[in-house]
Amino acid sequence: MQAYYNPLDKNSKSIIGAVEKDAECLFHVKADVEKCSLILQKDGGSTTEFHMHRCYDGFEINLALHEVGLYFYAFDLGNGKYLGLGSNYSGTITENPTYFQLSIYDNGYKVPDFLSGGIIYQIFPDRFARFGKVKKLKGRVYHDDITELPCFLPASDGKIKNVDFYGGNLKGIIKKLPYLKELGVTVIYLNPIFKAFSNHRYDTGDYFEIDPNLGTKEDFKSLISSANELNIKIILDGVFSHTGDDSRYFNKYGNYDDIGAYQSKKSPYYKWYSFEKYPDKYASWWGIDVLPEVQENNPSYNKFINGKDGVIEHYTKLGIGGWRLDVADELPTEFLINLRKAVKRINENAIIIGEVWEDATNKISYGQRRSYFSGNQLDSVMNYVLKEAIMDYVKNGNSKRLSYTVKEQIDHYPKQSLNALMNLIGTHDTYRVFTHLGGKNMDGKSRLEMSKVSMTKDEREKGKKLLKIATLLQYTLPGVPSIFYGDEIGMEGYSDPLNRRFFGADGVDEEILEWFKLLGKARTDIPVFKDGSCYELYSENNAFVFERIKGDKMAVIGVNKGLSTLVLEFDEPMIDFITKNRYEKTVELKSGEVLLLTTIDNER
Repeated sequence: MQAYYNPLDKNSKSIIGAVEKDAECLFHVKADVEKCSLILQKDGGSTTEFHMHRCYDGFEINLALHEVGLYFYAFDLGNGKYLGLGSNYSGTITENPTYFQLSIYDNGYKVPDFLSGGIIYQIFPDRFARFGKVKKLKGRVYHDDITELPCFLPASDGKIKNVDFYGGNLKGIIKKLPYLKELGVTVIYLNPIFKAFSNHRYDTGDYFEIDPNLGTKEDFKSLISSANELNIKIILDGVFSHTGDDSRYFNKYGNYDDIGAYQSKKSPYYKWYSFEKYPDKYASWWGIDVLPEVQENNPSYNKFINGKDGVIEHYTKLGIGGWRLDVADELPTEFLINLRKAVKRINENAIIIGEVWEDATNKISYGQRRSYFSGNQLDSVMNYVLKEAIMDYVKNGNSKRLSYTVKEQIDHYPKQSLNALMNLIGTHDTYRVFTHLGGKNMDGKSRLEMSKVSMTKDEREKGKKLLKIATLLQYTLPGVPSIFYGDEIGMEGYSDPLNRRFFGADGVDEEILEWFKLLGKARTDIPVFKDGSCYELYSENNAFVFERIKGDKMAVIGVNKGLSTLVLEFDEPMIDFITKNRYEKTVELKSGEVLLLTTIDNER
């Protein structure tokens, strides 16, 4: 018995990836059997069997689904045999099939296309750039010397306060915009900028006030305006699952004029929070008592964030390019639906990116299946799944995992969302990627031990080689590369807050910087990286080769972590965008090397 089905082959499935509701999709199985049926199961629902019609080389069926949701399917080949999902992401014959996934999204679901083809640059605002005199506020510790390490040791009460500041501000970011433009940056993602107690500002104090150390609302408007002149959009970090205890809304310490929930049950904010024993025992984010949790579906809170003149409307009207939602998997579905409505009624071209660390098309959060990409919630997510696959490949040569992950994402996400996935390899929540790839293994070590370690010359050379492989994949696979500030100059650092040093504290590695500029130019010059199709060519012997195609434009990307030389053959002359070498028919991809071949004339 033989059978063939591949969901990434248009001859097998006419629509690659998630399918729009009511759209007719052709399923085609090549098989030498007497009959074949498609077995379809709605997530959490019943199973339906569809008889497939015989065709010249097997069986096929045109199917249109009229209900948004998550489905799973396999093919019944008769005699107890099924065609299900195999380890190479193609069909495999078995008696106990793993089902393929089919996501159906709502009619008219559109993702703003300004993100695809671009580059995101993530800024931790206190640590990137400062301009002018730093305003020193009571209760905060200030570093005049940017080379000093952040405070990482706990205070006498055993808690790390995160109240040391370097004075990075919005005016400083404005001054650095030409530098970001040179990197090819099209979107700046800012970690929280609202008034807060800590330097990370995830403990929001006042949603309607810019933190005084960052500047004023006028400074923020100037940043938006200056960035827009360079075709760069600003994305804000929306932290809506909790506030700070030192906030206008909770007001545990009485630092605000408003009557907070902690102070009185008559407070207008009281019902936002959950108290087990008033006022000192309350629900907090991951048990961190300085971050009291809010009840997002409370009507008053929902109106405050998503209603008329609410937080979302206020900042979206200022002209931001969209929102990144902190811990999106902890935000209720109803809240996300209302948030999307709030964003899109002001600007349908504003983007909504969720922090979800797993496959967001089938994520189960707190026992509930989430439907982020049904068409009424998110546009994109932070692509931690791809990050882990890239890191595993670069460090361990695991091309099989990388291959499977890429295929799975192409199959699971709507095409427009796939093109907008936030492809990161480092953030404020992870080790610096340079340190992770080239530095010593410090897992399980204390921050004090980590603070005393820096990379040796040999480790930096190793890190550079691996970083080039990782970033080439990050920049050329489907989605949008996201740079954590300073990664492009070779900044080092282990866990938070050692990964959040001031930009350039250890100088600039010009070799790494030039590499990032080259990758940025590739994103600008080669149009296939915006929304071109992606096809794997080779994933054996620790090497990974794929092509991106759109119309008559093509690019071939190859990375080799194996020990053997790989020979690539092609029908027409190709140019390596990295080295500028021209190849007529073949090119060798040696161990540890990368290449980016294109038929495109990149001279402008």
